[in-house]
Amino acid sequence: MSLVFDNFKIELLNGSGGETFYNLIDKNRIRLEDFFAGTVSKTRTLDDTLTYCVEIQNRIQSKTYFPYMITDINTGEFIGLVDVKNIDWNVPKAELGSFIDNQYEGKGIVTKATNLVVDHIVEKYDFIKLLCRANSRNKGSIAVILKNGFELEGTIRNDYRTTKGEIVDLNYYGRVFD
Repeated sequence: MSLVFDNFKIELLNGSGGETFYNLIDKNRIRLEDFFAGTVSKTRTLDDTLTYCVEIQNRIQSKTYFPYMITDINTGEFIGLVDVKNIDWNVPKAELGSFIDNQYEGKGIVTKATNLVVDHIVEKYDFIKLLCRANSRNKGSIAVILKNGFELEGTIRNDYRTTKGEIVDLNYYGRVFD
């Protein structure tokens, strides 16, 4: 499965993408530390990242995690991610997260990628609810979330501990599909 728009393609992370995945995380590590803490902690070195990619492949196979990588077709490099996590097949619902390399920020790429991923996973997996969480200070993520039709459902106070140990509130945004 490959989704294409402009000069970008979106595909699930595959077993051969470990080094490119590491490069994306490493270039953006400081920006990602607080709200992609798990990914950052499992990708400290290339070897760690390759081991993590094996774990990710197992999670894809078991349908518990879907990391959709955004690739710049011209360079072949990963430039961002839209991941589908915290999947509850009983409902079925899932949470989306996303980030983009700082060189590509503000160009609408994550907004378009998220839209394509949402359409794909709702059609393929019959999700009836998707949610996103964002700190109220993260204006970029909130813009992406709102542009993709999610609505603020509420703010959960003291909901998340950042890598630096700060406890922060998170806004919860939802979108329902019939």
